Amino acid sequence: MIRLLPLLLFLLMVAPWPAVARMAGPQAWQTTDTVRDLAEIRRSGVLRVLVNQSRNSSGEVKGEAIGVEYVRLRAFEQFLNRDAQARTITLKIIPKAKDQLLAALQRGEGDLVAPGELLDRGGLRQLSRTRAVVPQVPLVLVTRQGSRRYTQLQQFSGRSLALPAGSVAGKTLAKVNSELMQARRAPIVVEWVDPTLAVEDVLEMVQAGIYPATLVEQSIAERWAKVLPKLRIESKLALGEPADMHWFVRKEAKMLRASADRFLSGYRAPENQDAAFVRVYRRLYRVQNPLDSVGRQRLEKVRPTLQRHAQQQDIDWLNLAALAFKESTLNPAARGASGATGLMQMTPAAARSMGVTDIGKLDNNVLASAKYLASIRREFFASPRLNEHERMAFILAAYNMGPQRVQSLRAEARRRGYNPDQWFFQVERIAMETMGMGVVSHVNAVNKYYLAYNRERNLLEAGPQRATR
Repeated sequence: MIRLLPLLLFLLMVAPWPAVARMAGPQAWQTTDTVRDLAEIRRSGVLRVLVNQSRNSSGEVKGEAIGVEYVRLRAFEQFLNRDAQARTITLKIIPKAKDQLLAALQRGEGDLVAPGELLDRGGLRQLSRTRAVVPQVPLVLVTRQGSRRYTQLQQFSGRSLALPAGSVAGKTLAKVNSELMQARRAPIVVEWVDPTLAVEDVLEMVQAGIYPATLVEQSIAERWAKVLPKLRIESKLALGEPADMHWFVRKEAKMLRASADRFLSGYRAPENQDAAFVRVYRRLYRVQNPLDSVGRQRLEKVRPTLQRHAQQQDIDWLNLAALAFKESTLNPAARGASGATGLMQMTPAAARSMGVTDIGKLDNNVLASAKYLASIRREFFASPRLNEHERMAFILAAYNMGPQRVQSLRAEARRRGYNPDQWFFQVERIAMETMGMGVVSHVNAVNKYYLAYNRERNLLEAGPQRATR
């Protein structure tokens, strides 16, 4: 019998067991947590809200809510706590990328999704949407003032439209492209932008002329037009039928959905809800197009120097170029505050710490900056957990405000349950809340210049003959 035991074990391993029995760990259709309805939420004292990490939706700057959903969610918190006899509920805000929100809800990572944008539920049948948060929202074309005007989307045949990840415009554009190809016309080129860019970043880059156009919810476009005055909203060119914005819960959370519906039926946004938003953002630095005719000429003049020192320090030369454009608009003769000098706006003290003097010379100026960036990376951000894009964001933040302060922000992010290895939309939230928009605006601007350069990397690295074609 003992000899038969190994044979029996082998037969049990290879036998055709039911599929569910063979699955190890939670699967895509399974949740890692039980569904919590309002009673359990109240007992715990915490409502976990998955929010779109976009600053438009959920940003907070030094205690002031500038995200449209923040204002609405705080009012919902008060609504849930209106009964003095019941246990108080506190919101726990969990920022996620827009295209990850519903899957996170289905996995049980939160109780409520508040996207602040149109969101396609897709094939996730276990989810339920609330009544309309904002009814009948059209998607509109947004371009830059002074550019060509369009009366129908088909005129974009063969042209490019930039869309942030999770945009509901993708499916409708696929239908438009099918019609264009049936008519033997070139499809619209959909450029899905880098995941470090949210809808407001795309709008800012459209205003700068980096992206030619985008499609966005009209309410969002109109809000950002208050602080991006060069945007042009083609309100007569709407895409598809208007749709409602919703919050989302699990289907089993019927009482939570009922409470959300009751709240939304009577909620009226404050008349001045955008006051803090306008006050904060109208003061911020607005990106320019680093590849206009002047920018291209300046970049070509300093390109060999940037490439040489970037290669020596193992840095992408376009990162150096983006930082240089932010610091001096690629002007080697620039003079700034506190003795900051030259293309990279290095101070004599920072350059001396890298063993470099005479930073009035272009070569020394770039050398000092490249060595300084490399030293920050080596001493503070060498961890293999960081992807290269996030690593550079942390380095830029440290370049702006000092490495130790950045590390303290990461520690606070970890304490709050955010990802300490992700600057964009995670650690930057702590910076926004505690320090304001200075360093966040700086890193965002350099990132946008880098992405603008990276779109044309092949041309820029080919030299002036091809880059000017």
